[in-house]
Amino acid sequence: MVALSTRGTTPRFVGGCVRDALLDRPVKDIDIATSDAPEIVLEKLAAAGLKSVPTGLKHGTVTAIANGQPFEVTTLRRDVETDGRHAEVAFTDDWLEDAGRRDLTFNAIYCDLDGTLYDPVDGLADLRAGAVRFVGDADDRIQEDVLRILRFFRFFAHYSSGDIDAAGLKACKDHAHQLPRLSAERISAEMLRLLSALDPVPTVQLMAEASVLSQILPGDQHINNLRQLVKIEVDAGSPDPLRRLFVLGQPDKPDAKTFAASFRLSNVQKIRVLALADRMDNLSPDLPDRDLRKLLYIRGVEAALDASYLNQAKAAKDRAGWTGLRQRIDRWRRPQFPLKGQDVLDLGLPAGPQVGELVKAMQAWWIAGEFNADRDACIAELKRLI
Repeated sequence: MVALSTRGTTPRFVGGCVRDALLDRPVKDIDIATSDAPEIVLEKLAAAGLKSVPTGLKHGTVTAIANGQPFEVTTLRRDVETDGRHAEVAFTDDWLEDAGRRDLTFNAIYCDLDGTLYDPVDGLADLRAGAVRFVGDADDRIQEDVLRILRFFRFFAHYSSGDIDAAGLKACKDHAHQLPRLSAERISAEMLRLLSALDPVPTVQLMAEASVLSQILPGDQHINNLRQLVKIEVDAGSPDPLRRLFVLGQPDKPDAKTFAASFRLSNVQKIRVLALADRMDNLSPDLPDRDLRKLLYIRGVEAALDASYLNQAKAAKDRAGWTGLRQRIDRWRRPQFPLKGQDVLDLGLPAGPQVGELVKAMQAWWIAGEFNADRDACIAELKRLI
């Protein structure tokens, strides 16, 4: 901020960092607004010896790097033309114009370096009241950017302490049909952030009633199943947005790939969704240790923990037993299979598909023996097979 506060300019913190600091919540991303044009911002950062990245000069955004931390610096702006997804902007030095184009009132609170607050749209009162409201006319804000529908519900899930704003809800319902215009990545990011709220179920229910949920999650929405899962996760202290998204949609195994693709999930997330869909119906608190160890070795700890939550939600009973099962899973340590493909080759077999088949057969034998066979015993059995 000091580097940007030269030549008579007074930049201000804005958005989430101000909002969360006022609520004494952890501050993550730090956004700064300034009346300087992006070129001047770059000059000032260079003069101060700070690294800068021209993240989005067309929209007035420069990312400054100080002590390894990014700060997004954006020039005050006003919308010239919007189409619901993209905006053509013009730079301005009018703080009120800049506030007027922001989405929600408590995201338009500014703060000087000395801590002075600037609240042009009464966002502070809404923040204190737990009221989530659009800046100005809700229809106008959504028509500028349809993503604001999902942001409205996401912030409601995380910040509301009362009823949802009626005007905002109506505008979201009226424009819900435009949501498919958004990219899958943007929808996915917003939904996962929404579902990370401690209890997102009331918000999800409102989204369903406003015909918003059906636009981004076609087919059946399993809100009651989500409700049961959330209760269990909150009790266990382990809320998980991806697991919640899966339960809300509940794709079966054949549809899991399509489900993951529809949200453009990362490869890691996709693998986890596929594992969630490949259910472990036999996983329960009374599963013997021998069978649990085999299951954990084949399916992995993460998949088993996910399955424990899904199966508990389905059973809806025996809280202590499921807690004990997860403790057993956490205590498990993966044993190391003693053989490799080279061991087969060393016994004289030529390279080829048969090597892999023998290794798999040996691993199945080792698992069936509860992982007790050491390397010598495995070599002896391998020789017998050959």
